[in-house]
Amino acid sequence: MSRAEQPSRRAVLAAVVTAAATVTAAASPPAPRTTDFRSWASYADWWGGEADGTVVGGGARPGVRVGEAAGTTSYTDPHTGAAAEWEYGVWTSPEHRLAVPATEVIASWNADTPPGTWLQIELRATYPDGTATPWYVMGRWASGEQDIRRTSVDGQGDGRSSVGTDTLAVDDPASGLRLTSYRLRLTLHRRPGTRLTPTVWRAGALGSDVPDRFTVPASAPGPARELIVPRYSQELHRGQYPQYDGGGEAWCSPTSSQMIVEYWGGRLTAEQLAWVDPAFTDPQVCHAARATYDSQYEGCGNWPFNAAYAATYAGLQGVVTRLASLTDLETLIAAGIPAITSQSFRAEELTGAGYGTAGHLMTVIGFTAAGDVIANDPAAPTDQGVRRVYPRREWENVWLRTKRYKADGTVGSGSGGVCYLYFPARPGERQRAALAAVGVRV
Repeated sequence: MSRAEQPSRRAVLAAVVTAAATVTAAASPPAPRTTDFRSWASYADWWGGEADGTVVGGGARPGVRVGEAAGTTSYTDPHTGAAAEWEYGVWTSPEHRLAVPATEVIASWNADTPPGTWLQIELRATYPDGTATPWYVMGRWASGEQDIRRTSVDGQGDGRSSVGTDTLAVDDPASGLRLTSYRLRLTLHRRPGTRLTPTVWRAGALGSDVPDRFTVPASAPGPARELIVPRYSQELHRGQYPQYDGGGEAWCSPTSSQMIVEYWGGRLTAEQLAWVDPAFTDPQVCHAARATYDSQYEGCGNWPFNAAYAATYAGLQGVVTRLASLTDLETLIAAGIPAITSQSFRAEELTGAGYGTAGHLMTVIGFTAAGDVIANDPAAPTDQGVRRVYPRREWENVWLRTKRYKADGTVGSGSGGVCYLYFPARPGERQRAALAAVGVRV
């Protein structure tokens, strides 16, 4: 389970208002599209943007990096007080017009940041009247901690939209206001006088306008399959490393991330794990928590930071998106792609969980013949107990809804189908087709 929800971060997930009539699944027309995921990752993509001090590197994994720096800037880390000068280069994407005018936009990226480098990701969206938001900082990121503290930025807004940790959202969706397009801006930093550089291989964003809903229509079960994914419990780490939010219920996101990273063959060396107390079980989970920790949010649940962490492993990439149904998940599982999902529920709403949560990440690894969900749930007390089977109808609802009733009768938020997808940098044809079917083109 995640740490308690912060209103500025997740309240936006419930504030979407597209009207939808309730009809039976058999009689319903195809549901209107509610998401638009776009990313830049190919050689042609990078050349299509505006470069100032950056160049495009080719090869099997094209990316943008610092060339002859555009200039020098200073940065004082708000979490350490350390001030330093940095050379930088900038890449700005073309404008992407959203197929679905959005109430929310979530950026994600994959990058390599060797020591002495880091990057900043910004997003500027456009309103229907043609005016634009400020350039909102969606993250200041490095894979390590030696140069800056990885961080989101609070307090950003223009009176019509604002950023809650990792999500840009319209402040009052009920007004009908939407975001119609956006651009991304990457600022790559390096120590002055060196040839060091970050390299960004993938950058993109999810725009969405998910209908306001307490329940969702039931989907029909699809093919049964179970993937063999490593099992790790977050609860074995309760109280460990309080500087990274102390394990236990706070580490559902990095624990889930580590399970899928290792499913795809990602492994850490003894040298990388040498900092972990040797008395601790599953030290790689401690490493994942440290590598996803957001110093502003003071937790490991920043969605894009988890996707970026997965992509630090050779041959992997990661994105944050939303899926529309369990059918989408079945499509991915059939192609061998597990997924990390975000859900919130009272204990009685998900049979077999034994707990309630304001926000929790778990790994979907398959479906039974009856269509029930097989999940590696890191909230289990032991690694052996992580594999759970949850009733299809209950699980589908707690994952896809945007609103829910809390135990005290007040209304809380739901993720509306948020999902992390980690997959090979060079996916096979079946994997590529499955990703495309759920809106992620690679």
